[in-house]
Amino acid sequence: MLKIVKRVLWGGVATNAFPTTIAEPPDGFRGKPVIDFARCTACGDCALACPTSALTVGPDPGEMEGKVLTLDYGACVFCGECEAACPDTIRLTKEFRLAAADRNALCSQALYRVGPDGAYRYTGLRVTTPAPVDGIQASGLALKQKIRKVLGRSLHIREVDAGSCNGCEVEITALNNPIYDIERFGIHFVASPRHADMLLVTGPVTRNMEIALRQTYEATPEPKMVVAVGACGISGGIFGSSYASLGGVANVIPVDVYIPGCPPRPEALLHGIFVALDRYGTKRQADLIPPR
Repeated sequence: MLKIVKRVLWGGVATNAFPTTIAEPPDGFRGKPVIDFARCTACGDCALACPTSALTVGPDPGEMEGKVLTLDYGACVFCGECEAACPDTIRLTKEFRLAAADRNALCSQALYRVGPDGAYRYTGLRVTTPAPVDGIQASGLALKQKIRKVLGRSLHIREVDAGSCNGCEVEITALNNPIYDIERFGIHFVASPRHADMLLVTGPVTRNMEIALRQTYEATPEPKMVVAVGACGISGGIFGSSYASLGGVANVIPVDVYIPGCPPRPEALLHGIFVALDRYGTKRQADLIPPR
């Protein structure tokens, strides 16, 4: 016992300073894929290698001899197969802050046209939605004050496993350890949706969990937030839609924020929760204003 006390006293503070300070992930971490569109020829090798069809190359409906390359971060499992297929064009970075409040914001499309030499050349991006929210720079005290201002108390989260492989659950559990210590922001996990402000939903929604997820959503008091976690929660991931799976969470209940990853690291989960907190304030104001 004395050895444990001694180690604790001498060990110092273990909790990291995210989001005030953003530490670089360790070597080997696979984050946001980045494509050098100018070097890409839309050959489709990356799309053939992608196990979840997060990368697709197809004809452009608006151009007779055009192609569209689509990259969907919501379906990406960050496996690195695309980088292996096209190492000169695609690289996986260490960027993990990809949470977005708009599903379409997780997709980017590059347009290609046939050049004089008969090869496809990049002509530009098709921008239809805002980019994912970048990092949220704030101190723990500022976030606590924001939570109190928005909610008048702590933020209560109910985690729902709708069919996950348990990878996301491992990362969510880590939020409560001394390294990440989510309670320093006044954020707590609760056992009942009736006490929750937010639902953190993981996994593709299996057909056996559909009714339970709907009932959990209905039991959560308004104004409630729903956060879809991981590629499975956003798009169905490697499971997709089948006789046993309904795909992403949005196919069953409304989703307010999406957190890409397979699984998303704890800092990515925190970032997504903070993005949802911004949405919560707006949603709460809208809920309090009676319709005309």
